[in-house]
Formats: sequence, structure tokens, C-alpha cells
Amino acid sequence: LLSHPKEHEKPPAMANGELRITGKGKKLRKPRTIYSSLQLQALNQRFQQTQYLALPERAELAAQLGLTQTQVKIWFQNKRSKYKKIMKQG
Repeated sequence: LLSHPKEHEKPPAMANGELRITGKGKKLRKPRTIYSSLQLQALNQRFQQTQYLALPERAELAAQLGLTQTQVKIWFQNKRSKYKKIMKQG
């Protein structure tokens, strides 16, 4: 009989390194992204044009700025959240 590895089991570390779980079950997060002033300027400029990016737009912007699509996506999510909070306050 051959033993097959269980297909539903995943390695403890994800490929993108965003979240890893050590043997003790403690979560280690990827360090916070520090955006350059140039990147922030471009992201803010794009946010003024549109608050939501389509997938191709996100991919293009990420490539232009040397960021991952996830970084761009999360930046936009955070910015929308902050914007709504400010609008709510008046």
C-alpha cells in the first residue's frame, strides 16, 4: 500500500508570506508596507479619479508602482474606509 499525502493539508506558511503559523500556533504577520511618497501621490491621484479599480486597472497600477495587486487593493480598501469615516463626520 502506498501512502498518499492528504490533499486538504496545507503547509504552515502561505506562499505570499502574508500570514504564517508557527508550530506553536502563533501567527506571524508580514511587516507593514511602507509606501514611498511617489507611490502615495499616484495612489491618491487615482483615488480622486475613482474609488474602485477594476482588476486590469489594479494590475496596471501595481505594476507601474512596483507594488503587488494585494497592496494596491488593500490601500484602496483602507482609503475608502477612511474617506467614508471623514464624510460621516461632516
